[in-house]
Amino acid sequence: MIESFGVSDPGCVRGNNEDCYLLAPALGLYVVADGMGGAQAGEQASRIAVDTVRRVIELTPTRGPAVLQTAFGEANLRVSMAAEQDPELDGMGTTLVAALDNGTELFVASVGDSRVYVFLNGALVPVTEDQSWVNDVGRRLGLDEATLKTHPMRHVLTMAIGVSEQLRVNSYRVEAKPGMLVLLCSDGLHGVVPERDLAAALAASGTLEEKCQRLIALAKDRGGPDNITAVLLKIS
Repeated sequence: MIESFGVSDPGCVRGNNEDCYLLAPALGLYVVADGMGGAQAGEQASRIAVDTVRRVIELTPTRGPAVLQTAFGEANLRVSMAAEQDPELDGMGTTLVAALDNGTELFVASVGDSRVYVFLNGALVPVTEDQSWVNDVGRRLGLDEATLKTHPMRHVLTMAIGVSEQLRVNSYRVEAKPGMLVLLCSDGLHGVVPERDLAAALAASGTLEEKCQRLIALAKDRGGPDNITAVLLKIS
């Protein structure tokens, strides 16, 4: 059994919210997307991607990891097509991360830098790896962590939904353990709140809703420079 809750907030700087999330317990599907693009394009991209993943899962009876690969590929196509058909949406894209419940496991897929963490026995462990300049270029060049944290390219993605036909989807498996918390979030949260503070917020008592609101507050207390989304799952 999985209990879930999600919340999204525009943050303290942005006038609109380009993040989108989905809780679909009947499908065992949980998704977070962080859109990008001018005007309302980012909002369109994240919504199209999330809706597409849901439709593919609804129409696919199997629950293997390949279904998320298929869903992400279709989302990439749909976002690209929408941008081609409307000049105002040109250049839009989105990150995308999803967890699909298979009973004993969670299948996880990600594109971009939205993340999945697991929290169990007081330890917060990242599941996904960002597809970003920092990971794909900076660390390979041997740059130290202090330099990477302030590098002007630190927010640049190397992969996103809707920007290239050559999509690379990272896939993972997470063993579902009783008492485990699973956090899906956009970089408006993990980009400003240190992991030790994320762990402390998850360790504190309270409902999933209270924990999610606590996470949002932590990001806003640090200036909330971006949209903030947190989805929490509790395995029982």
